[in-house]
Amino acid sequence: MNVVIGLVNKPTTKPIREQVSAAEWQARVDLAACYRLVAHYRWDDLIFTHLSIRVPGEDGHFLINPYGMMFHEITASSLVKIDLDANIVLSNGYGVNRAGFTIHSAVHSARHDAMCVMHLHTADGAAVSAQREGLLPLSQTSMVVLASLAYHDYEGGALNLDERSRIVADFGDKTSMILRNHGTMTVGGTVAEAFTRMWFLERACNIQVRALAGNRDVVAASQAAQDTVKQQIKENGGMAAQTAWPALIRMLDSKYPDFRD
Repeated sequence: MNVVIGLVNKPTTKPIREQVSAAEWQARVDLAACYRLVAHYRWDDLIFTHLSIRVPGEDGHFLINPYGMMFHEITASSLVKIDLDANIVLSNGYGVNRAGFTIHSAVHSARHDAMCVMHLHTADGAAVSAQREGLLPLSQTSMVVLASLAYHDYEGGALNLDERSRIVADFGDKTSMILRNHGTMTVGGTVAEAFTRMWFLERACNIQVRALAGNRDVVAASQAAQDTVKQQIKENGGMAAQTAWPALIRMLDSKYPDFRD
């Protein structure tokens, strides 16, 4: 099975921004920003892994990275628009990672609350995904994640479309997922929400790997404390994303402003 979708598509010669709605362009800018943030925090894995966003007002269409570009290169115009049947909707000359299509089409087809989907292969995320107990309540950060965390067992490279139904079933209504022996995934109603959830998930994995490497007994938080954090998140959900995202965009505008191109 080919691992790339859409390389035969003839690219458009008209600027992408002139061919899309204002809402889609903003979605492109937000997702390109997210790719740059992944590169900035060194969460990327060469050209592999993928982030996506549903195209506002276009049922069944989503944007994903052009396969072959490093994340620090991605711009709003370079993102590829694809549908749930793997058709390139608006060609800019790039193809799409088939594994990326499998994972993201699964979530976008079933989770209408999941406007944005992030999937990473960081070293610490993959390390925790291989630990039998999964994510442990060792830090406040991990307890934020544990309030809505799912797991999906490894089935090999995500090239089999049949796996989509199992990803969806395992994800349920949770907002974060650990893909066993593979990596991490988060969803959000906005790019800001998905990114912030990934920040907490990745940081929780960082802390766990360091704590377990310290060769000392670790102290897990009580169930009562975990329940308290879960309730606090329920009452104040989204505030972290709303506060952090504008600051992150300011940082990108000062360091990597071409993400908006």
